[in-house]
Amino acid sequence: MLTLEELTTDYGPIRAVDRVTLEVPEGTVTAVLGANGAGKTSLLRTVCGLVRPTSGHVRMEGEDITRWAVEEIVRFGIAHVPEGRGVITELTVQENLRLGGLWRGRDAMPIREVYELFPRLEERASQPASRLSGGERQMLSIGRALMGRPRALLLDEPSLGLAPVLVAQIMSMVRRLADTLGLAVLLVEQNARSALSIANRGVVLSLGRVVAERDPQQLVADDRLLHAYLGF
Repeated sequence: MLTLEELTTDYGPIRAVDRVTLEVPEGTVTAVLGANGAGKTSLLRTVCGLVRPTSGHVRMEGEDITRWAVEEIVRFGIAHVPEGRGVITELTVQENLRLGGLWRGRDAMPIREVYELFPRLEERASQPASRLSGGERQMLSIGRALMGRPRALLLDEPSLGLAPVLVAQIMSMVRRLADTLGLAVLLVEQNARSALSIANRGVVLSLGRVVAERDPQQLVADDRLLHAYLGF
C-alpha cells in the first residue's frame, strides 16, 4: 500500500502540495483530479522523490521513504510515468523496454510479459519509437516502467493529447494493470470522467489541497463540485 501523510511541498513562497493525506491500496486505482495548477504533478513528483517535501511522509508498505533518493525509491518498487510519453525516439520499441529493465538485471520483467499486456508493442518491436502513434508511445512508456516490476505506479496525464477512442483504451489498460498485477495506481488526470470510470477512489485537488475524496460515482454525480473545481 502507498500512503501519504500530511504531505506538503513548497516551491519557495508557493505551496504546491498542502497537507495531502491519502491511501492507495494494492490492486486499486486512485484518480487525482483538478484544474491546471492544482498541484497534481507536484504531488507525483514529491512521491517519487524528484521534489523534496517540506513536511509530511510518504510510506510504501509501512516503510518511510520520504527522504530517499530517487533511485532508491525506484528500486523499492515505485515507478513514475511522467506527462509527455518520454520515450527515446531513436531506439526501437524493444530497446526502450530493455532500457527500462536494465537496472533490475535478471529480476526485470521478461519482455514477453509486457508484450502479453500490450500486443501492439510486439507488432512494433523492431520499429523506432519515433514511428509510433501517441497511444502506442503511451503504451511503451508504461511498458518500460513495468519492466522494473513496480508495486506502485504513478501516472501523470496518460490521456493527454489522445483521441477519445485511445483515451478509453488507455484507461481500460490502467484498470487491467491494477487488477492483474496488483499495482497500487495513483492516476493524475484532467479527463475526470474517463479517470473516474476506472477508479476505485477519486480525489480532487485545488491549490494543492484535497477538497473532496469520494467514491467515483459520487464525484461524477456532484455537478457543483465538477463545475467549481474541474470546469465542467
